[in-house]
Amino acid sequence: MKSISDVLTTFDPMEDKYISREFQAFGVYLGEKLDDARRKSLYIKMSRDLPRPVLEQALRFVVDANARNKAALFMWKLKDMKVFEKYGFNMGGKKKKNGVKEKLVK
Repeated sequence: MKSISDVLTTFDPMEDKYISREFQAFGVYLGEKLDDARRKSLYIKMSRDLPRPVLEQALRFVVDANARNKAALFMWKLKDMKVFEKYGFNMGGKKKKNGVKEKLVK
C-alpha cells in the first residue's frame, strides 16, 4: 500500500490529471489489483464512502484466494461482511419508496 506522500511524489499532472485526491488513487489501485479497470469509478466511490480497513480486508482475502474473477469475489466478500447494509452504501440502483414499488395510477 502506498502512503499519501508516495502517491504525491509519483503524481504526474499530465498523465494523472483526473486523480487529485487520495481516495481516487486508492480506487484506481483497487481496480488494478482486481483486474477490473472498467469499473474503476465504482471502486473510487467505494473508497470514498466505505472505511479503508474494510476494503483492505476484502482485498487481502481476494489476493490470498487467487481467484479467476477477482472483482466478483471482492464484491461477494463485502456482501458477506455485510458492509453495504452496515454503512448504507448504494450501488446506484433505484430506491424504492417505503419498501414498495410505486404503481402508476391512471
